[in-house]
Amino acid sequence: MTKQEIIAKVNNLLVEEFEIEESLLTPDASLKSDLEIDSLDFVDIVVLIDREFGFKPKAEELKTVKTLQDFYDYIEAHL
Repeated sequence: MTKQEIIAKVNNLLVEEFEIEESLLTPDASLKSDLEIDSLDFVDIVVLIDREFGFKPKAEELKTVKTLQDFYDYIEAHL
């Protein structure tokens, strides 16, 4: 899967599952403050990553993911 495919899939999940405005999905967007993703949402994100990308992220690893770019990079590194 290419980086562009990862970005497209992640952005689509955020729009569809969390009803985030597509215009907010920039690489430097903060997951917590800009996109308003809270700790309960991260539980859903773990399930979605497992379903869509085929691996289950570890909670302690996700703590280092602060921006949308970090999120893209994290998924790319684990594929």
